[in-house]
Amino acid sequence: MSTSDREKKSTMDPPGNELIFFVNGKRILERNAEPEMTLLTYLRRKLGLTGTKLGCAEGGCGACTVMVSKFHRHQNRLVHHAVNACLAPLCSLHLCAVTTVEGIGSVASKLHPVQERIAKAHGSQCGFCTPGIVMSMYSLLRNNPQPTMLDVEEAFQGNLCRCTGYRPILEGYKTFTKEGGCCGGRGKANGCCMTNGNATNPDFTNGHKEDHINGNSTMSDQPLYDPSEFMPLDPTQEVIFPPELMSMSKEPLGEVRFRGERLLWIQPSSLTELLDLKACYPDAKLVVGNTEVGIEMKFKNLLYPVILAPAYIPQLNSIQHTKDGIVFGASCTLTVMGDVLRTAVAKLPPHQTELFKAILEQLRWFAGLQIRNVAAVGGNIMTASPISDLNPVFMAAACRLTLVSKGGTRVVEMDGQFFPGYRKTILKPEEILLSVEIPYTKKGQYFSAFKQSPRREDDISIVTCGMNVLFEEGSNVVKDLQLSYGGMAPTTVLASGTSKKLLGRPWNESLLEDACVSLAEEMTLAPSVPGGMVTYRRTLTISLFFKFYLTVQHKLAQDGVIVEDVRPDYSSATEIFHAETPSSVQLYQAVPPGQNTDDVVGRPIMHLSALKQATGEAIYCDDIPCYENELHLALVTSTKAYARIKSIDTAEALAVPGFVSFVSFKDICGSNMTGPAVYDETVLAEDTVTCVGHIVGAVVADTQAHAQRAAKAVKISYEEMKPVVTIQDAIESQSFYQPVRTIKKGDVAQGFKESDHILQGEIHIGGQEHFYLETNCTLAVPRGEDGEMELFASTQSASKTQALVAKALGVPANRVVCRVKRMGGGFGGKESRSTVLSTVVAVAAQKVKRPVRCMLDRDEDMLVTGGRHPFFGRYKVGYMNSGKVKAVEVTFYSNAGNSMDLSLSIMERALFHMENSYNIPHMCGTGYLCKTNLPSNTAFRGFGGPQGMMVAESWMSDVALACGVPSEEVRRLNLYKQGDLTPFNQCLQQFTIDRCWKECLEISNYHQRKAAVDEFNRQHRWTKRGICMIPTKFGISFTAVFLNQAGALVHIYTDGSVLLTHGGTEMGQGLHTKMVQVASRTLGIPSSKIHITETSTNTVPNTSPTAASASSDLNGMAVYNACSTLQQRLEPYKVKNPTGTWEDWVRAAYFDRVNLSANGFYKTPDLGYDFDTNSGRPFNYFSYGVACSEVEIDCLTGSHKNVHTSIVMDVGKSLNPALDIGQVEGAFMQGVGLFTLEELRYSPQGYLFTRGPGMYKIPAFGDIPTELKVSLLRDAPNERAIFSSKAVGEPPLFLAASVFYAIKEAIAAARSESGLSGTFRLDSPATPERIRNACEDRFTKLCPPAKPGTFTPWAVQV
Repeated sequence: MSTSDREKKSTMDPPGNELIFFVNGKRILERNAEPEMTLLTYLRRKLGLTGTKLGCAEGGCGACTVMVSKFHRHQNRLVHHAVNACLAPLCSLHLCAVTTVEGIGSVASKLHPVQERIAKAHGSQCGFCTPGIVMSMYSLLRNNPQPTMLDVEEAFQGNLCRCTGYRPILEGYKTFTKEGGCCGGRGKANGCCMTNGNATNPDFTNGHKEDHINGNSTMSDQPLYDPSEFMPLDPTQEVIFPPELMSMSKEPLGEVRFRGERLLWIQPSSLTELLDLKACYPDAKLVVGNTEVGIEMKFKNLLYPVILAPAYIPQLNSIQHTKDGIVFGASCTLTVMGDVLRTAVAKLPPHQTELFKAILEQLRWFAGLQIRNVAAVGGNIMTASPISDLNPVFMAAACRLTLVSKGGTRVVEMDGQFFPGYRKTILKPEEILLSVEIPYTKKGQYFSAFKQSPRREDDISIVTCGMNVLFEEGSNVVKDLQLSYGGMAPTTVLASGTSKKLLGRPWNESLLEDACVSLAEEMTLAPSVPGGMVTYRRTLTISLFFKFYLTVQHKLAQDGVIVEDVRPDYSSATEIFHAETPSSVQLYQAVPPGQNTDDVVGRPIMHLSALKQATGEAIYCDDIPCYENELHLALVTSTKAYARIKSIDTAEALAVPGFVSFVSFKDICGSNMTGPAVYDETVLAEDTVTCVGHIVGAVVADTQAHAQRAAKAVKISYEEMKPVVTIQDAIESQSFYQPVRTIKKGDVAQGFKESDHILQGEIHIGGQEHFYLETNCTLAVPRGEDGEMELFASTQSASKTQALVAKALGVPANRVVCRVKRMGGGFGGKESRSTVLSTVVAVAAQKVKRPVRCMLDRDEDMLVTGGRHPFFGRYKVGYMNSGKVKAVEVTFYSNAGNSMDLSLSIMERALFHMENSYNIPHMCGTGYLCKTNLPSNTAFRGFGGPQGMMVAESWMSDVALACGVPSEEVRRLNLYKQGDLTPFNQCLQQFTIDRCWKECLEISNYHQRKAAVDEFNRQHRWTKRGICMIPTKFGISFTAVFLNQAGALVHIYTDGSVLLTHGGTEMGQGLHTKMVQVASRTLGIPSSKIHITETSTNTVPNTSPTAASASSDLNGMAVYNACSTLQQRLEPYKVKNPTGTWEDWVRAAYFDRVNLSANGFYKTPDLGYDFDTNSGRPFNYFSYGVACSEVEIDCLTGSHKNVHTSIVMDVGKSLNPALDIGQVEGAFMQGVGLFTLEELRYSPQGYLFTRGPGMYKIPAFGDIPTELKVSLLRDAPNERAIFSSKAVGEPPLFLAASVFYAIKEAIAAARSESGLSGTFRLDSPATPERIRNACEDRFTKLCPPAKPGTFTPWAVQV
């Protein structure tokens, strides 16, 4: 088509082509495909397939994973790929077949083995991430019906889960693999190592038994599940690829166009067409995987009017093997590139594939599989990201790039000039990248690539590099050297100055010395550079070169060029990380012999919703089908931390299509004041904003996309004031909330006098984002009469939501019903902050008189809702030479944010846990709540307890380091004993920490491990190990006495079925499952007859939030109370007809006009504490536990790996061991995130940088300990709770501090190599940056930090 024809065509602007694709075997023909719409939105909103979930909208969590199948004409075969539906543009699916979780099986028809196994292996708790994990596994099995465990781990690199701790998911899916255990999941009883007598042999602890799925032992005679019950996988039964697509895919493709509201999507069919289009639209973006452009358009608010999709052009997909190397077309995906390079490495001589191996090493940790499956190698180069993982490798190898345009072709080398500026390349607007040549390496050439990131899997780099050296033939004299770094400048750069200095020199210690000094001078960063971590990044450039130096020295020795190999104690610095497949054991007490089979209390039964969650049939708030006249809401939030609002301009928003209304505080009919405990915040800001993310207003429109676009178009002008952001700011300006709390026992001054030594210290504990996979969501439906409104909300506090919405609407609470089916995770984040959204949505619905829905995007949720309180602790400790602590004085400061929320109760709990499990004769603790201009921080699993105990363990660790006594001995010496009094004068009864401690020493083989750690540290200079044991004691009860109450309502229908409701909400913890178990035992009927539909304020009123770990205790007793009442009413009919069935008795009672409905109530007795007199009982009882963890750190990069963890937890008599072990492991992994990974980063102006999984890293599959043992303490009944059980939600979280203090022990071992001993400060989380900076050595000395106060840092510690 000539240019003039093209112009004619675009002026007529015909409607776009038809988009044809299949979803779950059904043909879809879309005549007006919207290029801005993602596959996820289309599936959920257009097709009503809500099994695929929205978790982050940036391809970082895997909740939206689906399988896309297409006929690949260049490979001439069918390919099945796991893909992130949240990034996949609808228009990119032309001639593809999409399979979603609904398409592979359902509870109603037939489950797929992938769905069945995750559910029955207890791998689904809240279930929001489950469909994505199911589809990742399903896609793997479609490509490889018998994968290895390594394949499984790779398949899950792009999936996150916040509840389970990952172990049960891996173990359930291990049954599909080649290594599926000795029984291969087929349950060969007689040949199994667990049944032929070895299980009871104490020496038989490692190796095979550890691999065993069920972790049998003498302690429990049954597994958590029976793999022999699993359906076999039959690959022949899978859905076939639609024959129609197969034939269409083989026909020649024409150009395809789709025009949307704002942009034009063109998929050219040939290179000529593409070059014509690029000449016609020079600013058009080329999109293959949409993994970059999709994110820019969503999060950076950029708009590209023309998108060219060159995914199907043959020249861009070709792969050619030439004499110099392999040439990849720019549209080749990273997965394809990896496959080709792997094949080459296997076939070619090793000296030729040095570069290929380096690229493969980078690809291992490049994003997740879902991204690698669609992201193109050309896109990675052209994005020109300064922290690209591959560009430094291509640059160091001087890869040749072929560029084409209508005007011709040119070949350029990827050198220091290729990226002229931030995110810029030397390509002209009309040029495109056609291909990249990856050259073979020569003899005497060595290549390494390194990437350092906060988390190993699926993470963006801090520093990344490619290093390439060529020696003069047969010598160790440098002929050529290229060192390329990412993350050290606005572009990928070459350290050319250093390379020049080293040419012609032999590869020896003097070259290393000069290289390090030169790199320190050449690779500098301004102290306030974006990304921060200046000292760490500069040190990394040198540390990584040192690793390269040793690696090359080792290879030169292997190749016989030099005699001297690397020193044995240095050799670990050259090793490439290889993950070992995790193994685990779970121990619990079996139910007593003779327990009725219908009585499921104490049995490891599956979560009641697990199967529905695995098939996508479980309904979450946003899965409720849209009402016919429903509208969508988007929030308008403040961009300033502290400012007066001068004006709000909505003119631009009004012009957005679909706009309906702007809601401001003027639209509130009731009161604008709100808050969970004190009314000190507004529903919508009036004249002042007090944090970035403060909700100023909201836009209501016909679709979510329109609402979000209009919200971004609202312009607010501010008059800024100086904000208080950090705890240090608050201390300086004395910005505190009242009251200040103190707990005091003994005479601290006297205690210090009696002590041999006194030490002082401080520790900062960073905050934490809840990162529930389901963000906050509310649907408000006005009922049209008497001010009635129905709310569907994802909240832990239905009653608080009802009360605050009624207050804002100006109606009594009896007009508002709040209903909660289930949440996709809560962790405290939906206890009080969920109302921030619910009230706004309700006000909007009241104004427009139509149903209004809002599910926050991940970045909004992280910005608006607050998280765990950052804490700063200062302490002074008096102790004896033996390590016995005499006196402690501790001061806590918490960063409460811009309102009180629950901060006072959180500080009180921190004070109640300030001594952890140690008996300190003289102790005084004081807590200050800092009032700052950050979004209000709130409840988070542990509720201040972990922060209080973390400070205690910090002074314990200091005392051990100062005395030179092993930390395990110092801790044991100071432990409480039965009958001791706490600082708040509560007597410790049924105290089990000593038993937990003893069992933990045994199951972890602590003393052998400790000896092995010491030996390892003697033999390794650059990797160190540490091991640590930590106890925990956690008080169970709401510290606000009035909240310790619960209600239940039980109906028995005439057919004998039972409907149960109670005041607790289900967020994945299995509360409903436990309540059904309680009702089943009390009524004496099978659990299959009992159903819980939801939690609602019109069935059980005035409920307490589902929090404080106490929900099973409180609601369990209320359910028991209601069921006992019904049991008494039915008793006469049982006596009359002893041989009758349950149904007979129920019918008899009904015909005798007996009330078959009962409500139950429970309040915890004897509670109440007074701070003024330090008397009373704040807690009903304590949960206890002990953990031992071993870690290994890389002293050069700061990375660490979790080698081993053993946990012994006292949960009384477990109601459900499978759920309880799931809670222990999930809490532990959340704690591992809190103490080693998760870092919220704020600018000095109070702006949050970490707003999604891209920047904020929660633990992934690869972060679980390689060996994990969990034991529930046996024979420890707890008479103070339902059926002798104990609370389990929060207590295990703090046990992850064992990982933190094991890291600290390992750092201490590294510091002693540099002659440093004694105490040192390590703040939490122990990120790679903090670990590396604490391991001081000759490299860190070359990079001294800038003096504080001489610059404005990029991020501050809040």
